[in-house]
Amino acid sequence: MRVLFVCNQNQNRSKTAEEIFCNQFETRSAGLFNMKPITENEINWADVVIVMEDFQRSELARRFPKLYMQKRILSLDVPDRFQYQQKELVELLRKRIKYLF
Repeated sequence: MRVLFVCNQNQNRSKTAEEIFCNQFETRSAGLFNMKPITENEINWADVVIVMEDFQRSELARRFPKLYMQKRILSLDVPDRFQYQQKELVELLRKRIKYLF
C-alpha cells in the first residue's frame, strides 16, 4: 500500500511518519505550506493520504477537489508541537496508525 503523510511543513510529523512506517508501507511525505507544497502527482501516487490534523484534510479538499473525492484521506489528529523523530511523536504515530489499520 502506498501511503502519503501530509503535515504543514513536512519537517517533523509527516517526515517522521514517512521514515518510521517505510518498512510497513511504501511511504512518502509532503507539506502544505512549505517551499515545495504537495502536488496533484503526489496525491495521485498514494492509495491512502494521511494528514496530521483535520484542517489539513479541508485544505486538500480546497486545493484538489476532484482528487479529494477519489482518495481515502485519514486524519491522525497529531498536533503540531513535536520535533522531528521525537520519542513522544514516534509513539503517538505508531499508536494512531495501529488504530487505523
